[in-house]
Amino acid sequence: MTITPYLLYEDVGAALEFLAKAFGFEEVLRYTGDEGYVNHAEMRLGDDVVYLGDPGPDYRNPGRLGGPTVLVGVSELDDVDGLCERARAAGAQITQEPTDQAYGERRFGAADPEGHHWHFSQPIADVEPEDWGATTPG
Repeated sequence: MTITPYLLYEDVGAALEFLAKAFGFEEVLRYTGDEGYVNHAEMRLGDDVVYLGDPGPDYRNPGRLGGPTVLVGVSELDDVDGLCERARAAGAQITQEPTDQAYGERRFGAADPEGHHWHFSQPIADVEPEDWGATTPG
């Protein structure tokens, strides 16, 4: 089974450029419809894929709605501090500076130009869920 996030953008073409420049995504596929703009695209980061789409003229991105509607988490990275600086240089809004988390990850948060929120993390310690206050079923 695979779960793939499908993020909606008012300007998919601009999102493709930004996600590549800021976060290192690679474009895998682009579909430009008869209307002349990108309707659907796919990008890869490592082994994972995210879809991007333009749902039409009635869609409003999180930035226009006044706040985030989803948080996309990207984990198992090698250098979140370096990625944070890359994202900042590309114009990402850094919503959380790189910070060590009690659950054993170093993480930073960013928002893309249309208001989608992202968290990027790297493992820094092997911490049991009970040691940071979480519980597991069973």
